[in-house]
Amino acid sequence: MTDTPHVAHTAPHDWKYISEGGSTIVFSYAGPPHPQFDGTALRLRKRPTPAHEDQEKYQQPQLAPADEGRENEDEDEGQEDEPDDPTIVFQRAVIERLLPAEHLPRLDAVRVGRAWLAALARATEPLRPPERRAKDTIDVRRRKAVLATDLVGGEGWAVEIKPKWGFLPAPTHLSPATRPIKTRTCRFCMHAHLKSTQGEDVALGYCPLDLFSGDAPRIRRALRALWDAWLGAGGAVNNLRVFVRGRMVKPTVDLFPPPAPAPDAPPDAPPALPRTRPLDALRDAFVGALLPVLLRTRVLHTLGTLQRTLDALDVEGLAALWAALRPGDGAGAALELGRGERDPDIGEWARFVDEYLARRDALAEEQLGKAGQVGEGEGEEEEEEEGRVHATEEELRFRLAAYLLSASFKDCSLILRLKPDPASHAPTDEDEDGDGDGAGPRPARQAGTVAVIDLDVKGVDRLAKWAALDRAIVDAYRGVAPRDCQDAWRPAS
Repeated sequence: MTDTPHVAHTAPHDWKYISEGGSTIVFSYAGPPHPQFDGTALRLRKRPTPAHEDQEKYQQPQLAPADEGRENEDEDEGQEDEPDDPTIVFQRAVIERLLPAEHLPRLDAVRVGRAWLAALARATEPLRPPERRAKDTIDVRRRKAVLATDLVGGEGWAVEIKPKWGFLPAPTHLSPATRPIKTRTCRFCMHAHLKSTQGEDVALGYCPLDLFSGDAPRIRRALRALWDAWLGAGGAVNNLRVFVRGRMVKPTVDLFPPPAPAPDAPPDAPPALPRTRPLDALRDAFVGALLPVLLRTRVLHTLGTLQRTLDALDVEGLAALWAALRPGDGAGAALELGRGERDPDIGEWARFVDEYLARRDALAEEQLGKAGQVGEGEGEEEEEEEGRVHATEEELRFRLAAYLLSASFKDCSLILRLKPDPASHAPTDEDEDGDGDGAGPRPARQAGTVAVIDLDVKGVDRLAKWAALDRAIVDAYRGVAPRDCQDAWRPAS
């Protein structure tokens, strides 16, 4: 017998569709009171439609040793043979050692069945964005899913921000051709340019380095840019999502509902302008609520540290190390990055974290001994030291795992949950940092918490595609008037 709960104890219509990402879809429990499901969200894996071009994106690395966790497809037998979702195992063994537990959702396994999942999928399809329906659907073959803390439901409102890459790469391992580009404009801004040329909705004005800077005016600028992109794209840009009582709101519908026609208006009369708060006032209220929360938390600093120290080589340096140890077929053709390598199992991930933390602590002691104290610019010094590599098999495996883990932290999201605190008033921008534009009445202060989600384990099979995408991004940016992205951890050149 098992203590793992079964979602069949609820009805499919008890679960409310919240949102979805590239490989998962999320529901919030909205049924009758239930001790196991109250305040939870259900995270289900998706599978691609047969025509989808990137099927590997939906494949999760197998963290258990090869002889464990065989899946049984029978509906009634072998329920316990399917391993827990890799996200659960990875968070407990790896992520919780690197991020404070108070900033992580609780993740538990929950059993699911084919018929129940199929019923939920049928009810959900009409609610999904058309572009998502064309790519994938709920994977009804799964026998386990993830039961997580519901971070967006209940009273108040919540914001999901996908920060992306919060640093400029160190020049040490960049080629002469890419160094002047990559050390001036951040990866996100270059990628946004490429996507915009392909007709995608992107947050062109947003630079992650502003959000990670720790500087109030720059964080404000990042939040305003995210708001403007969210508004301009009708909520389609995935770097910002807004939820009210568990429902994702869209600016075109929820901020500007169609006005009711005047009683005496002719049938063909144009609609009256909606009576809403001015856009600038809405944006200022949004920024004014989130800015104090982001200034108080250390989450972005921690994420930025993990991103840059785990990706100390850049994918170029990683590819160079790979080529030195995997020369290819002897005919001059280099072996594709990551080809033939297996994903680390959970034991190897645990040992990697041991080694990463040991190296980090040793480096910190070395720097303290040299400088007397670690001051401004510590991030850059750490990067340069971490960038020292020796072309050995052990170092290659360490750097491959480090890059995969950095990708998890680059692709995660923040959930800022805000609830009005009637006992106080929120500071305006000017109150918070002295140089804002906090005019107008003060709303109630928002009591905010920050959680980090979507820290999925990444697979080795993605490395070659990431390397190719990196080349495409830089090539597309050549000749463009560059954006000067300022990394707060590196002195301006």
